[in-house]
This record gives sequence, C-alpha cells and structure tokens, in this order.
Amino acid sequence: MARATSGTGGGASASSTGSRLAARNLRLAYDKRVVVDDLSIDLPDGGFTIIVGPNACGKSTLLKALSRTLTPESGSVLLGGKPIDSYRSKAVARELAMLPQSPIAPEAITVRDLVGRGRYPHQGLFQQWSHADEVAVVEALASTGCEELAERYVSELSGGQRQRVWIAMVLAQQADLLLLDEPTTFLDIAHQFEVLELCAELHDQGRTLVAVLHDLNQAARYATNLVVMKAGEIVAQGEPGAILTTELVEDVFGLPCVIIADPVTGTPMVVPQAGRTQR
Repeated sequence: MARATSGTGGGASASSTGSRLAARNLRLAYDKRVVVDDLSIDLPDGGFTIIVGPNACGKSTLLKALSRTLTPESGSVLLGGKPIDSYRSKAVARELAMLPQSPIAPEAITVRDLVGRGRYPHQGLFQQWSHADEVAVVEALASTGCEELAERYVSELSGGQRQRVWIAMVLAQQADLLLLDEPTTFLDIAHQFEVLELCAELHDQGRTLVAVLHDLNQAARYATNLVVMKAGEIVAQGEPGAILTTELVEDVFGLPCVIIADPVTGTPMVVPQAGRTQR
C-alpha cells in the first residue's frame, strides 16, 4: 500500500521547513545532567519516524520534549512553525497525542471509559460529552479492534490487548501527530508485531507517527524515516535502506554484524556475527 504524504486534518499549519513538528537547538537535562545538547530535527509530515539507539542515548527524552512533557533548558520545539509552549494545553492535545512508556490505568475502569478519556481536549466547561465524542470513541475502538473489549475492565486484559486500548485512547483525541514511547515494551513477539502492524495501518490512513523502539530490525521494517541516536546526538537520519550500514551499527551499538535483505519485506535486516572476531 502506498504511504500517505499528508495528514487528514489539524489546525496547525506546516512550518517554513515543511514539517509541522520540529525542534531547534534543544538542550535537555534531568537535575543538571545533560542528556541532549544542541539537537535539531524535522519530523516528516505523513511519515512513520522511528527513533533508535543504545540505552540512555536520549531517545525517550527527545520524545518527551517533542510532546511538551519535558521542558527544554534551551532551544525550542515547534508545532506548526510556532513554539509549542505558546499553545494552550488543550490546543496541543488536539494536534498531538502522546503514549508514554508503561501508562497506568485508573482502578476499575472499563475499556470504553478509558478510551473516552481521550476526548478531554475537545470538551469544554459546559459541554462534557457530545455525539461527536461518542462517534470518536466508537471509531477508535473499531480502528484498533477493541470493540469486543469495550465493557471489560482494563485490568483484566492481556498486555497486547491493553496496548491496543491505550492506542485507541490516543486515537480518540483525533490528533494527526501520534508519539509512541516504546509501544512494544514487555510484549511477546506476536503482540509486538500486532502493535506495529496497527501503527503501520494508522500511518497508511494519513497520520504522522513518531515512535521510539529498541529492536533495530523492527524499526527498519516499519519506518519510512529512521533516526539513529548516540550519546544525545542524531548520527544518521533517512530511509532505513539508505542509512543502515554495518559500520553504523557497529559504531552506534558496538555490534559487529552483516546486513541482508529481510526475506519478507526486502528491508534491511541486521544479523549479528557469531563472535566479535572471525575464527
């Protein structure tokens, strides 16, 4: 299926770079420990961007800054060409939805009620629930294959089911920009691919996705734009087939390997060598 090249709606216009979501000269830190310094990036509209890199290289920190859940020490995140902190919180949430690592559901909440919480950005002081809210929830449940789970408690679900429900809640926001921080963590291999296939379908429908993943082969299979980070810096960015080399993998991950074509998709597949030196 051909990949979409533009979103399906949203109020923020593209910036002068052609990217609705971008960052300029970001400096990000926790308690004075600098994680990212002087980083700039443009996220392609209509793309499925996947950020990879070794542990503690700044992947999730960057995603938090892009979603306005972490305030930069300096630099700026741009949404529609304007600093993201110039928007009201609900205005940002109507444009951009973030799924953090390991979200926690309230006690004794049903799937339908959790997904309904994604409608908060569209509700006002005097209008708590509307027909449009109901339609958005129904569509989000359908898009993620969660209709049959609607009346069940979230606490009763398997890990894969629960992750689809969280994605449904994000979809109920009806934002065109979706940010996903390690959406496959703690899932078995089958459920990992189930979630990534769902993400690919959402991308094909016209949404812009940005995700952090640990699995390099999964990233290479699904990304239209691969961002490789090391020590808080972007060392490569582009189509996986154009940038993924044995030299890059060994430099960034310290892993001697060969790269072959995935027999199913033709995308790059990283195969570790049997040992660090040839026998």
